[in-house]
Amino acid sequence: MHALLVVDVQNDFCPGGSLAVAEGDEIIPLINELTQHFDHVICTQDWHPAGHLSFASSHEGKNPFDTIELTYGEQILWPEHCVQGTSGADFHPDLDLKMANLIIRKGFRKEIDSYSAFFENDHETPTGLTGYLRECKIDMLFIAGLATDFCVHWSAVDGREQGFEVFVIDDASRGIDSDGSMRHALTRMRESGAELVSAAEAKEIAQRPR
Repeated sequence: MHALLVVDVQNDFCPGGSLAVAEGDEIIPLINELTQHFDHVICTQDWHPAGHLSFASSHEGKNPFDTIELTYGEQILWPEHCVQGTSGADFHPDLDLKMANLIIRKGFRKEIDSYSAFFENDHETPTGLTGYLRECKIDMLFIAGLATDFCVHWSAVDGREQGFEVFVIDDASRGIDSDGSMRHALTRMRESGAELVSAAEAKEIAQRPR
């Protein structure tokens, strides 16, 4: 069984948002079309409380994209984004959610950030996605969304570590590319065993008899 994981296609990550990914909204028609080819569609939603530890505004004298050390390791500080209950945290209005079986909210714990769809950034606190996939007997995961070099990247690597076959749909994702983050993410995903494919290739793979 296979599933499509749509990562963080939210207003704040699209043009005009507080942490916009360039051309982030351009992937939405392709994602909407892809959802027609999967029995299981899962969406993640960044869902931060006000004053989240990952916001630069929570640290006096710090600016967005500075880094600090926390108990779970290095943390990039971000502009305030995807705050619970705000329009920025909403899914982009053009994203078709009618095929979504599950929405996973992440980053809602004030003291820890969350990139991956599988774990918080301490790499220990689970979101419950692994259990859901195993209960549904899904072993092949296709990932698209925002941003390639952060939440897509971490989700792909954790998916591989949890034992799933992982395909990252390159043309249905967009990256931030901060300080070489895209190059690092692509290398790390490939090293984990995740494969980078086009949307056309993803549909072909998903349709193969198993």
